[in-house]
Amino acid sequence: MTKKSDYFGLNYLLSVILAIIPVTSLICGIITRLMEGKIVAALIRIIFGWNIIWLLDLILMIVSKHIFRLLAI
Repeated sequence: MTKKSDYFGLNYLLSVILAIIPVTSLICGIITRLMEGKIVAALIRIIFGWNIIWLLDLILMIVSKHIFRLLAI
């Protein structure tokens, strides 16, 4: 059995592919945060999603197999 990753429980390789493509990373990131009930985090993702958050998601997905989380929000 493979270990699940952050984007909707998909496997690691598929999650990395989704994280590499900026548009899918933005959409998946917003949906993931809304599903967790983190509305402020989803709004921050919409505002900063094309640059800062996308790079953080990409780097963290490759290194630690998890997307960037805003812990307190």
